[in-house]
Amino acid sequence: MRKIAALLVLACTPAVGTLMVAQSAPSRSSTLRIPFEGYALPNGLRVVLAPNHASPTVAVTVWYHVGSKNEAAGKTGFAHLFEHVMFTGSGHVPYGVHDRLTEGVGGSNNGTTSRDRTTYYETVPSNYLETALWLESDRMGFLLDTLDVQKLNAQRDIVKNERRQRMDNQPYGLVGEIISNTLYPAGHPYSWDVIGSMADLTAASETDVKDFFRLYYAPGNAIVSIAGDFQPQQAKALVARYFGAFPRGAAIVRPAAPPVTRDRETRLVYEDRVQVPRLVIVWPTVGRRSDDRFALGVLDAITAGPRTTRLTKALVYDRQLATTVGTSQDSDENAGEWRLTITPRPGVPLTDLESAADGILDTLKAEGPSAEEIQRATAGLELDFVNDLESNLGRSMRLADGLGYENDAGSFQTEYQRMMAVTQADVKRVANKYLTKGRVVLSVVPIGKVEMAAKPSESTPYRRTEQ
Repeated sequence: MRKIAALLVLACTPAVGTLMVAQSAPSRSSTLRIPFEGYALPNGLRVVLAPNHASPTVAVTVWYHVGSKNEAAGKTGFAHLFEHVMFTGSGHVPYGVHDRLTEGVGGSNNGTTSRDRTTYYETVPSNYLETALWLESDRMGFLLDTLDVQKLNAQRDIVKNERRQRMDNQPYGLVGEIISNTLYPAGHPYSWDVIGSMADLTAASETDVKDFFRLYYAPGNAIVSIAGDFQPQQAKALVARYFGAFPRGAAIVRPAAPPVTRDRETRLVYEDRVQVPRLVIVWPTVGRRSDDRFALGVLDAITAGPRTTRLTKALVYDRQLATTVGTSQDSDENAGEWRLTITPRPGVPLTDLESAADGILDTLKAEGPSAEEIQRATAGLELDFVNDLESNLGRSMRLADGLGYENDAGSFQTEYQRMMAVTQADVKRVANKYLTKGRVVLSVVPIGKVEMAAKPSESTPYRRTEQ
């Protein structure tokens, strides 16, 4: 696996670097070298250009520093709702034209919303770069020219149906929302789900939504990242032509979203329309500003995944207590969480499963991981990291994330180095620091079967306040 990853690292380096490393096969570069340049327009729009002529395609990512974190209690779901609204047409681009000028020429387009940012992106043949930039600029500058209450209501209904499909009517679909509501204190910007609540979506007025757009969808809060087959001077001229005349936008006050710590365990049981119970344990950790996230990511890779990882090997294969085991370290901009999800085999109590998992983690905390475990984990993480940079879209997004979060489009280099430098001692330290008794333990059980929860007498029933 490490040999494969090493070859992919070479694919990301300039030709001279490739030749130098290829002459000394056993050595591996500790740096990913992707040529790019960054600059800003007078209106505050930041731009990243990463030419790569390997294929005649180009990716354009427009990154707005706004997510569900920027909403307020009682007005949740606006950021994600606007992701949908942005595809309804704008001042000079009627509905359907965006797809026709991207998908219709063999390309693609989409958007994503997180707690911290919203992105819109296109991958198109390189001769359609100007078209992609025009489409994005029209959304930024002229979306409100055609947005009316009928369009808003149509997208509102689509988002509501998305919530029903992905959360309300999906087995275990409310786990994320329950965890967020419990892990973070009331009013914390990470305490509500990105998709928002039904009540807030219903109450959102046309004025509310337009005010949200005016504040956050402005050049001073945006990044344009271009990667692929293009000439930088031409791209600079096009960006200036299509984005340069827009006003900077108002100053934005970022909400405080500090990492949380918990001094005790919270145990919940939620009755869901499921046939099989599930155990979810979540510990609060750190956001992107802390280097501990790299060791926590390696801890994640050591504990679950392939059959040689600690929890998967012990619970799924050796002791056959579980059908699936999953872990994840998720670092948002300001805070993070480490999650363990286990589905038991038929007849295995969640209490026994929790005890077994805790025992395995306690051993890891006491002894630390082996050198071989570190090697396997970092090899897999390295492969994923480099694969993400192989495509033009992956590059454009990674560069935009770096500039948006760290004010450094080249931060991927530091991230790669710190990830690969994680040691056995680092993993042992973060396991002991973060995997403490200050956690949320959620048992999802079939309706009417609260006795199937882990330690049911100590678990509080979770009651939804919204139906």
